[in-house]
Amino acid sequence: MAADGKEVSCDNMILSAYEREEEGVRLCGLKLKICYAEPLLEEHINLAMEAPVTAYFRPDEVPEKITSLYMFGPWWSRPGFADSFKDIPDRTQVALFRYADRCGCLVPMVGDRLKSYLTGGTEDEICLVMTALRGGLESIDEIMYVYAEAETAYKAVHRAFAWIIREKGILPREERRIPEMFRYLGWCSWDAFYTDISAELVTQKADELIDKKVPVRWMLFDDGWFPSRDRMVTDFAPDTDKFPGGFRPVISDIRSRSDIEWFGIWHALGGYWGGVDPESSLAEREEQYLYRTANNVLIPDYRHGSGFYRDWCRSLKSEGIDFIKVDGQSTAPFYYENEVPVAEAARGMNRELETGSFEMDGAIINCMGMAMENVVARPASAISRNSDDFFPSRDESFVEHLLQNAYNSIYHNEIYCCDWDMFWTKHPYASKHSLLRAISGGPVYFSDKIGETDPEVLKPLACSDGKLLMMARSARPTEDCVFTDPLKEGVLKLSNYAACGDLAYAGGIAAYNLSGSTQTVSFTPEEVPEIAGAEKYWVYDYFGKEAHLLGSGEKYEAEIDRDGYAWYVIVPFTGKAAFLGLLDKYAGAAAAENIIEKGDSVTFVMKASGRTGWLSETEPSAVYLNGEEITDRVVSEGCLYYADMQESGETAILTIK
Repeated sequence: MAADGKEVSCDNMILSAYEREEEGVRLCGLKLKICYAEPLLEEHINLAMEAPVTAYFRPDEVPEKITSLYMFGPWWSRPGFADSFKDIPDRTQVALFRYADRCGCLVPMVGDRLKSYLTGGTEDEICLVMTALRGGLESIDEIMYVYAEAETAYKAVHRAFAWIIREKGILPREERRIPEMFRYLGWCSWDAFYTDISAELVTQKADELIDKKVPVRWMLFDDGWFPSRDRMVTDFAPDTDKFPGGFRPVISDIRSRSDIEWFGIWHALGGYWGGVDPESSLAEREEQYLYRTANNVLIPDYRHGSGFYRDWCRSLKSEGIDFIKVDGQSTAPFYYENEVPVAEAARGMNRELETGSFEMDGAIINCMGMAMENVVARPASAISRNSDDFFPSRDESFVEHLLQNAYNSIYHNEIYCCDWDMFWTKHPYASKHSLLRAISGGPVYFSDKIGETDPEVLKPLACSDGKLLMMARSARPTEDCVFTDPLKEGVLKLSNYAACGDLAYAGGIAAYNLSGSTQTVSFTPEEVPEIAGAEKYWVYDYFGKEAHLLGSGEKYEAEIDRDGYAWYVIVPFTGKAAFLGLLDKYAGAAAAENIIEKGDSVTFVMKASGRTGWLSETEPSAVYLNGEEITDRVVSEGCLYYADMQESGETAILTIK
């Protein structure tokens, strides 16, 4: 993909494309200038609002396989699989290439004003489109794409996004602080009530959760809580018909009777879908922070709208609200269409939102904002939705939900803790959804209607105090699944790992059979790259309750029925006891806080307790819990050993000799 940097002049236009290497990536940029002999006297021929530039690049080598992450609507991306450049879907914002000896990652760039995306090219040419969503521009000086190569797809992705993160001055995932409430189990009102939320209904749901002893620690009041007219917000305060005393009475009541500690609310980036009602007192009070668009929509100003968000957050905090979920974020360019360039509008609104939400200590769930101009614009907030909605009434939606979350994580995880959305515990696919949330590495919350919550579905997700056993990153396809369509080629495998201190301790692979027939799942332990390097590994089949010891590079194989799924915990073999953790939890190995091997003993410091298991080739001579011997309470089932402890969110110390 070479560009020589030579200037070409034609029809009052100077154009040059250039390419350079920088910090391990290849950058390709474009400079364009429309010139006039008499600029004040001539009619100007400016750039179009949409797609003023279409460029074709002929790479040195055509890849064997292509995986695209493309926008199928304004809000979300999904995977597409192709064998040729001409089959790349329109509005692709990340493209992965597999060659015989390496992988490549091409990211069409979001610049200062324009954004780029890929569309279908030719058999041997990539096609890239640049757009501004504002007509009348006379010049362009932007990076068109960033390209990186490495021996694996994930290393190439990381290399490309590391450069983008530095260029944009934003934080990578590992430096973004996850607000404390999102480390606990939550409940959201959306699929329970939709917009018919009220204080009475919220209280009834809280009563159910208390009665069933479901360890929910936060509640989110979704759409429908504030007064509106014609899809425009009219006030910061709750609708008095739905919440007669505001939020404070219902929040205080629930807090006094339960362990539910945190409460959040929903709003849209523009206030509501149609912005702020220009005839409301709210518009008058917030006038200095609002912008009236060409089509007469009143929204927070992309230059100084932080005051609007700040005032709303202050009002909410006075009502007892702790965090916000902000929807419709990819709307930013459409609000300012043909007035402000797409990249500038998105960058401005995200900056103003985060500045204003300092009142909430940065506790935001970013949502409906996977367009790349949003992804690379948020300075520091940690949580970002990773897929389209969970649709409880659509039988076919689980597979699409799975595909989007799995493949979007390939790039989204580089910057954010990915939110895989809420689910219902009373649903035909509840257990499948439950496992997905457990391994997602992000927030876990459900949205059952009153009376519908099944505590058994939630038990494998959280400890008795509601604390999640969060895995270390977002679950993502194993390397061999990155370039294969699991709807056509068998089992989709998702990997993740659990951290113990600063080290990776245990890994896991979830396998979902999305085909119409029985399939064989096959993997090596090293397909969880963070735990690679051991000579042997234990593989524990969570549902089958069987353990196998494998050598490095040795394959594990099992049959998975049509529409079936499995979860395999993988722990490096050290010759001593290998910690599986809380056996009743999907991510039970994440309970390890520290592991100390000394002489002939190994000590596991655990964040929480419950039925705790480990794998060993030899029977322990003695087992101690918090210094007290419990050897006679240990149960053995082959190489699996476990001890039943009282389930608690308190630290426990287990020593095995």
